[in-house]
Amino acid sequence: MSSKPLVSVIMNCFNGEEYLHESVSSVIKQTYKNWEIIFWDNLSTDKSAEIFKSFNDSRLKYYCASSHADILYVARNLALNKAKGDFIAFLDVDDFWLPEKLEKQIPLFENAEVGLVYGNIFRLLQKRNRKEIYKTNLPKGNIANELLNDYVIGSPSYVIRKKTLESLEYLFDENFHIIGDFDLNLRIAKKWKIDCIQSPVATARIHGKNESLLKKEQEIDELKIWCEKMKTDSFFSKKQRLDKIKQKILYLQAIQAIIDEGYKKSILMIAKYPLSFKKIKLIMALLLPKFILKKIQKY
Repeated sequence: MSSKPLVSVIMNCFNGEEYLHESVSSVIKQTYKNWEIIFWDNLSTDKSAEIFKSFNDSRLKYYCASSHADILYVARNLALNKAKGDFIAFLDVDDFWLPEKLEKQIPLFENAEVGLVYGNIFRLLQKRNRKEIYKTNLPKGNIANELLNDYVIGSPSYVIRKKTLESLEYLFDENFHIIGDFDLNLRIAKKWKIDCIQSPVATARIHGKNESLLKKEQEIDELKIWCEKMKTDSFFSKKQRLDKIKQKILYLQAIQAIIDEGYKKSILMIAKYPLSFKKIKLIMALLLPKFILKKIQKY
């Protein structure tokens, strides 16, 4: 077996047959070879289990839940209990990795102060058949404040040192269904340095059924819960830090108001938002026809 450290790749699945083969194949094609896949089947009723088991590779490990978990991060924690790796990565069954992802990221953990390494991602707009780079000039180092202002860690892009997870009071917060990655990685960022690969290491497929895009109201509700919870946290309770999340909530609420509410309420919501480029974006959104805005929001 390779002397390189083992990476446990967590794949949670519920009825993911459509893109599953490509997702698993992208791990098998990694130029970094010492990994295992922990495949957690959340009682799928389609051919997901059959597709996964069709791969003849001892590094692929299948687990079937004893009961269906309605909340993603409950299932994530259960899968984490099976991981044996020194490093942990996550891959949703509709996303896929670029071949050199792990080979580029794992060496950055030679710095013992680094707890998490992420990278840029391609966003594959499925219906438009278009691929675009998510962000430029990604931050690294002690970046908790930057992440509060603009959370840029794409779910399929990051790898965590297992000791980093063990340093936290708890793993994923099982009260969250949408913002669990955001919560976990901010708690890591306040204690550990973050490094990154500026070029894309993974592709996130945007197909119109992504829960994070469809459940914006739930995201708002969970962010409100997060703010209340962090009022007792010595780091995040600082006014300038909580204010950044409150602005994010206000921005999301303003977008929802523009889509769902009347013009007057939308204007009032936008008026509350501090003067910035995002406020200009909200004003421009107000001028768009609602059907166009709804399409944009899904992507």
